[in-house]
Amino acid sequence: MNVRKIVTVVEEILEEGGRPVSPSARVAVVAAVIDNPWVGQGFVEDLAPGIEAHASDIGALLAPAVVDALGDKVEAYGKAAIVGLDGEIEHGSALIHTLKFGDHFRNAAHATTLLPAVEKRGPAGVTFDIPLKHITDATIRSHHQTVEVRVADAPHPGEIVIALAAAAQGRPQQRLASLSTEQ
Repeated sequence: MNVRKIVTVVEEILEEGGRPVSPSARVAVVAAVIDNPWVGQGFVEDLAPGIEAHASDIGALLAPAVVDALGDKVEAYGKAAIVGLDGEIEHGSALIHTLKFGDHFRNAAHATTLLPAVEKRGPAGVTFDIPLKHITDATIRSHHQTVEVRVADAPHPGEIVIALAAAAQGRPQQRLASLSTEQ
């Protein structure tokens, strides 16, 4: 796996709705820009060898990095695969929709739920939103949120941006009733 660069972004929200957020709300994203292992091969019927060769390694690289960047206990998390224009969306999906990738983050975050995801194809600098959900109960509404990400020079046509996002809390100033109140 060739990693061209790693980008880390930490957002700290101090005010929301005209009121202070205390403690401040933190969200971290770590993105790796990698060569797309399937580009230039035409239509690849069996993606399994590439998954086996790369998915676990990229998960092992990103999971501890995003937890460290957050600097707090992870309460919400998500993932992304943004494929350059010479690739297929399925190439990104192949890398992130496997336990070989996701279990690294689940274990690092002490999580049990599936990781919400975004996949898309786009040019360098494309903006994407990573959805986040609670790490143990995807029905906890306070933790349904997104973080906007952009890597200025990625993905190149033959690359994939693989990213993980972690939040130390739910949305700042959240005040929706729990899902159970509507059932």
